[in-house]
Amino acid sequence: MKLRLNAQFISPIVQQLVPYVPGEQPKMANLVKLNTNENPYPPSPRVVAAIQQAAQHGLQLYPDPDGSSLRQAIAQHLDITPEQVFLGNGSDEVLAHAFFAFFQHGCPLLMPDISYSFYKVYCGLYSIAARTVPLRDGLQLNVADYACAADPAAAGVVIANPNAPTGVGLPLTDIEALLQMHPNRVVLVDEAYVDFGGQSAIALIDRHPNLLVVHTLSKSRSLAGLRIGYACGQPHLIEALNRVKNSFNSYPLDRLALAGGVAAFEDQAYFEQTRQAVMSSREGLVLALEDLGFVVLPSQTNFVFARHPHHEGADLAAGLRAQGVLVRHFKQARIDAYLRISVGTPGQCDQLVAALAKLVEAGA
Repeated sequence: MKLRLNAQFISPIVQQLVPYVPGEQPKMANLVKLNTNENPYPPSPRVVAAIQQAAQHGLQLYPDPDGSSLRQAIAQHLDITPEQVFLGNGSDEVLAHAFFAFFQHGCPLLMPDISYSFYKVYCGLYSIAARTVPLRDGLQLNVADYACAADPAAAGVVIANPNAPTGVGLPLTDIEALLQMHPNRVVLVDEAYVDFGGQSAIALIDRHPNLLVVHTLSKSRSLAGLRIGYACGQPHLIEALNRVKNSFNSYPLDRLALAGGVAAFEDQAYFEQTRQAVMSSREGLVLALEDLGFVVLPSQTNFVFARHPHHEGADLAAGLRAQGVLVRHFKQARIDAYLRISVGTPGQCDQLVAALAKLVEAGA
């Protein structure tokens, strides 16, 4: 039951908020769950062992507020310094702090019209004007479209690369062009899915003081349940994020998360094994969907974005759910014909394709 707010007690900003709606986390048994882009494989056994060991000692004590061990592990993995790394309770919290720290200039924040919907939610929360830039045909982002609103007309730029929910990625040359268009404002590149075939902008950090790159361990490290996110940028940007964090919650990551995060970066072999398995399944899934007549956008993520020219996206999503298969459908204009399908194990992908085949054949 949805409760109505009592305006007498609620601030005007909260009355107008339109919160983010996460993907469904159902409690039904025997589902093929391909709706929230979780990794189909469990985390590294070393992560589980590290968490178990951390749980035996020290939980009565606060964790390290700076997360020094994890920042060091991330910095070593990315070949940057710990001073260039900021930690948060999932990348959503990192994004929230970044919006608060960098985009409240009284100017509009530029973002694609079709992207991660939390961006607009944060704009509403922090009273930031959002200026959406339409994706072009094929749901492609063209950086030239961001030149018309270059500084000082913009508070900054935020994009997901690869984009969500489309899965389409940009090359580093395009990211660098975007940074050069807006040298006096922060350009935030959300790379939640970059490990599945995208090009990371981490390599550009030392050359661009306005670049902030946000990552998560939820996807490629199979740690969605542990909530670890981080940002990378030059130290002056990290210091700004730390000021916000320490004015909000000095201990965003607990001892178990810190231990598990360090272990995840220490087991590079397992990361590569599962990452490659997801990408291999993705390629097979794309071919199978195309054989059923679907149009599939080129994906550099752990999901695919697909539509069928003869079937409504909402009908397909409902039909799949009736067969115990969950995918994500968005009612947003321009993409309401599409399904966002997380890449599962080979067995899960086979179940999805079989269920879709029934729906397509029944409606032919």
